[in-house]
Amino acid sequence: MQFDLLDERHYAETMSTSVLPALSSCRVDGWMEAAPTTHNRVNVNPGKLHYVCYRADQFDALHCSTASARFRGVVVISHGFTEFAVKYDEMAWYFLLAGYSVCILEHRGHGFSVRDVSDPNLVWIDDWHRYVEDLSHFCSQVAQEYAGGLPVYLFGHSMGGAIGAAVLQRYPTLFDKAVLSSPMIAPRTGMPLWLAPAVVETACKFGFARHIVPGHAPFVQEINERDYRHASAQRIEWFQSVRSHHVEYQTSAATFAWVREALRMSRSVLKQSQCDRIETPLLLFQATNDDYVLERQESQFVQQVQEGGCYAELVHIENSRHELFGMPNSAMSGYVGGIIDFFNRTLHL
Repeated sequence: MQFDLLDERHYAETMSTSVLPALSSCRVDGWMEAAPTTHNRVNVNPGKLHYVCYRADQFDALHCSTASARFRGVVVISHGFTEFAVKYDEMAWYFLLAGYSVCILEHRGHGFSVRDVSDPNLVWIDDWHRYVEDLSHFCSQVAQEYAGGLPVYLFGHSMGGAIGAAVLQRYPTLFDKAVLSSPMIAPRTGMPLWLAPAVVETACKFGFARHIVPGHAPFVQEINERDYRHASAQRIEWFQSVRSHHVEYQTSAATFAWVREALRMSRSVLKQSQCDRIETPLLLFQATNDDYVLERQESQFVQQVQEGGCYAELVHIENSRHELFGMPNSAMSGYVGGIIDFFNRTLHL
């Protein structure tokens, strides 16, 4: 399927005058009870999780000239660390043009979903299994209803990609296909991967579980120049402007407990016995200049899934940064086109 990416020269104008009004016309906001989990070690408020869905049938009523006339199913977006649903407005626009409804759950501690710490900058979680159970519950209760019997696909970025990978392992038949974009198969912590777990586990035992980790900071209005490297300045500025207007979107820093759980999730996801459980064909997009996740473990994960007998493919995006959906059009074209082609095509396995 051929369609044009947004013109970077007029990015903010196009988002404001075309994309957002179209999304608003087919948007549904909802709330879901957090899923119960048998893994939790701390008594926390179950709370409610916020989600946003976009209906392809209502979008089709706008008669966009480049939109598909065929309804193909649902894409579930699992967002990354410190992110939120509307950060994916542009990606939702492309999926809708391709004929897919879109469902986005705001993970616990993010966006408008329930939080367990009073500081809006911080992300804390007591057990990574909460993320997995919440996303699987969302897919079975909400996304499948929007799919109407057609396929349910996963698009997971960074932390959301790692959560998605864990869901693929625990619930092998939940998704029909999956795309993992710079997934946090193993996070970069500034320490060797063998040392980091001992350090953060010790910090949590000594009462620092809800404290901010070194190197992280509260939200600031100014854009870090590092965010411009290899990226689309227009897209980065748009993301930042959205965050600036909503305190719920200004989550910016990890606690020691979140890092502890990210590392525990990583160890579980990388077990060969867990990779053997995956039955969902998947595509993993890897940034070649990633500051946030470890590329070697991404490659290892794909290889282990292949060894388990499931279709898995690794795609490198050259001269790219972690947020592949924030790249210039020169890189975005192959990235977005590759995702949609993968969802659209029939795999002969």
